[in-house]
Amino acid sequence: MSSIIVAIDFSNTSIHALEYAIPIANKMKSDINLIWVDKISSQESVYPDTTNENRNEAKKRFDELIHQYHKKLTKGITMEYRLKKGRIYREVDSLAKITEADLIITGAHGISGFEEYWIGSNAYKIVTYASRPVITVRHDFPIRKNIDRIIVPMDQSAETLQKIPFIVRLATLFKSEVHVVTTHNSHLKSIQRLTEKVAQTALRYFQGHEIRLVEDSIVSNDLTKALLTYSLNVDADLIAIMTEQETPAKILLGAQAQQLVNQSPIPVLSIHPHESVNPS
Repeated sequence: MSSIIVAIDFSNTSIHALEYAIPIANKMKSDINLIWVDKISSQESVYPDTTNENRNEAKKRFDELIHQYHKKLTKGITMEYRLKKGRIYREVDSLAKITEADLIITGAHGISGFEEYWIGSNAYKIVTYASRPVITVRHDFPIRKNIDRIIVPMDQSAETLQKIPFIVRLATLFKSEVHVVTTHNSHLKSIQRLTEKVAQTALRYFQGHEIRLVEDSIVSNDLTKALLTYSLNVDADLIAIMTEQETPAKILLGAQAQQLVNQSPIPVLSIHPHESVNPS
C-alpha cells in the first residue's frame, strides 16, 4: 500500500493539513505517516530544548491525534507517527523515500500569517527539497471531500509536462475537471505558439485517459496574480505546478513557484522535474 507523509508540529496549520490529507488518503488507499522533527538547533526548535520530555510530550500528542482522527479513515488504512531529529525538510523527504510515499502534505501559513512553529516557515523548503510531489495547504482552506477542479498552468518548457501523469492519477480518482491553462508573459505570437504546442501534448495525454477538460489561456506580466485570480474565479481545489530554478523558458518555476506557494489561498501541488519521464 502507498503512503502519504504529513508534516506535524501541532500548530493549527499542521493539524489542518492532516484533516486535508484524510479524504485524499481514503481515495488513494494510502496509509498516513505523520512526522515531527526535533530540530538540531535549539534556536530553531519547536520547543525551548530537545530533551526527552519534549519527545514524550510529542508522543502523547500524536496518540491523541491518532485517537481523534483514525475513525475518519477507510477500513484498512493506517495512521502512524515518527519522531525524528535533524533538518525538517531532509527528514520529511527521507521518510518519504523510506516509506515509498506517493505524496507529502504540509501546512503553509501564507504571507499574512505566522504561527510560532516550524510548519509555515519551512513549507517552501520542504517543497524545494522533496523528491515526491508536495501539496501545501493554508489553515483557512475549507476541508473538501473531493477535488473537483484542478488548474494545470502550462509554460513552454518540456519539464512542465512531467506533472501530467500524477495529475491524471488524481483526476481519475476524484473525477476532477482539469483546466489546462497556457500562461504567457509575452504578447509575441511566436513565443505563445511554443507554449500552446506543449499544452497540446498535455491535452492529448489527458484525453487519452478520458479526463474532463477545459482549455484556457492567460497573458499577464504578473502571472502569479493572474493565475490566482483565474483559480479563484473557477472555484479551483488545486493548482498543479513544477518547481525548479527559474529560467526565461520556465516562467512558472523558481521564484514564481515560491510566490504561488506563499500567496495561494488554494492548495498548491508542486512536482520536481526528472529526466526522461515526459508523457507523449
